[in-house]
Amino acid sequence: MSTIHFNQTTTLTPEQYVAGLTDFGPGRSKTFGNSADDYLKVHSKGTHDADVTEGSGGIWERLHYDWSDPNRVVLTTTDSNTWGGASGYVYTFPRQPNGTRAVDVVIVREGKTLKGKVLALVLGTVGQGVLKKAFENSVKAIEARNNGASARAASAS
Repeated sequence: MSTIHFNQTTTLTPEQYVAGLTDFGPGRSKTFGNSADDYLKVHSKGTHDADVTEGSGGIWERLHYDWSDPNRVVLTTTDSNTWGGASGYVYTFPRQPNGTRAVDVVIVREGKTLKGKVLALVLGTVGQGVLKKAFENSVKAIEARNNGASARAASAS
């Protein structure tokens, strides 16, 4: 089992990041590179939770998203062809000393198959850079989306 932690300072509010994280529409792969659109299936989506299957490259997982706490989003793996046990993600949004926010994520990968066990080992060691880059890109993509929305709103006024 691998537990991986990343933190990225951002201009986003927690609400803006959660809105990007829980946007399961077409083009999700542009924000989250490990979520190919052809794997994406939304089984249900409520006001503060969702049941979604996503993945890429032959690896998929069904996740229960819970964003009922405005400062914490928990993604629990409920089924997967690779991941099991305690696998999932926890996002939090700590305030920084300078008044900005951060997006903090803890990723747990517990392999349930031989492939999953090997991937968990790789991700916990040399593969962390790939996950970190994907995380940083997702934060930048959501920032760009929000900055574009702000610019459009300003030019409309």
